[in-house]
Amino acid sequence: MWQKIKQWLAPRPQVPQKWLNMPLVEIPFLCIDLELTSLDLNDTKILSIGWVEGKGKQISMQSCFYQVVSTTASLNQSPVIHGLTAQDIAQGQPLRVALEALKGFASSHIWVFHCTGLDMTVLNGVFKKLNIPLPTVVTVDTLRFDLYQLTKNLRPPPLNATVLPVCRARYNLPAVPAHNALDDAMATMELLFAQIQKFAPAKHNTLESLLVTDAIDVFPANEI
Repeated sequence: MWQKIKQWLAPRPQVPQKWLNMPLVEIPFLCIDLELTSLDLNDTKILSIGWVEGKGKQISMQSCFYQVVSTTASLNQSPVIHGLTAQDIAQGQPLRVALEALKGFASSHIWVFHCTGLDMTVLNGVFKKLNIPLPTVVTVDTLRFDLYQLTKNLRPPPLNATVLPVCRARYNLPAVPAHNALDDAMATMELLFAQIQKFAPAKHNTLESLLVTDAIDVFPANEI
């Protein structure tokens, strides 16, 4: 309990100045999505990972990355939810391959998630488990971005108001296939661009203008 209290009271890491003062239209974003065996952080495993780059409200289609991860973990409901079968998983690549590629974006891009807390907890755990060093990462959470907008009137949001399809619908973005890591990464990037257009549309707006939303996080480099 004392450890948790110390974590709550500890000052949050500062956003590096190079990002803080950069205009949003110039920031290279990397949107990442994980498909997991479960939401239980104690034993969940990554089944697939997808990401895509974006900048200036444009998605770089040639940057799309998708990898199914080989694992011996129980698939639980994954064949139903994600469409990934045991045969797909058996033909997947080792997780290390994707992580080694992903860490190359830590310093060059701001990472984007729809629920940063979940995905970064999982990613930090597997980077450490595989002894792969990860530099400091700055992230934007589209879920918390929208939660800020929804709670400005001090009313609690409706149930399921922050799930990705519902968030997209509020910005009149079209419905897209769900539960595929790359599809969800692209859908989240589109959502981020729509959020920025609504909240900070001016060309001079910098990342600092988003701090009030509580959607920005800084994850210090892991100690390996």
